Amino acid sequence: MKSRTKHNQFGLTLVELLVALMVGSIIFAAVATLAYAVGNAQKSSEELSRHQTHLRYATLRISELIRYAKLVALSGDDLAIWRADDNTDNQINPSELVYIETGAERNHIYILEFPNAAGGPETLSSIKDGSAKISLVASYDERRTEILPQCSNVVFYPTVIDEQSDFASIGFDIDETGTQRHYEISVGLRCRADYLLDGSSIIAIDDD
Repeated sequence: MKSRTKHNQFGLTLVELLVALMVGSIIFAAVATLAYAVGNAQKSSEELSRHQTHLRYATLRISELIRYAKLVALSGDDLAIWRADDNTDNQINPSELVYIETGAERNHIYILEFPNAAGGPETLSSIKDGSAKISLVASYDERRTEILPQCSNVVFYPTVIDEQSDFASIGFDIDETGTQRHYEISVGLRCRADYLLDGSSIIAIDDD
């Protein structure tokens, strides 16, 4: 007597179907994890490359400013730089002043310039106490350039930088893929002009 039921040679049992689904889920999870890891690695690499690009630019720009400066001095939270004596009058004219700003929270680095500023020369005392900058901001159009975004703990070394300083350093931290890394830009002045000082101002007569 023949059986009324036939075994389907090409069908899947419930157990086989569950096993297949489980294996497929494992493979899918592995592929998704790999894709996520690759995406994160690429994102971290791009972020690191961007930070390194900003760091190179900041190093070049700041090094050039300080290396060829006539004088540097702390001005409140900023570093004031007499970048050059454009008209060779041995005086600090407003358009010759550049400030490296760190911000109240010391979390960025900007370069502040007043290329169209006019008027008489600035005294060293007004530069160091910050009143020169306040007057320039109130009177002239400013040009502020972001040099290093997304940094923190910006500080100037040595803690006392004045008109007789031979070098200046800027230290800061950068978050690189969750790790805080400390960097410093240290530059020496090639030619200081403190010999022109007369008390708290700049005199127009060379003593040579």
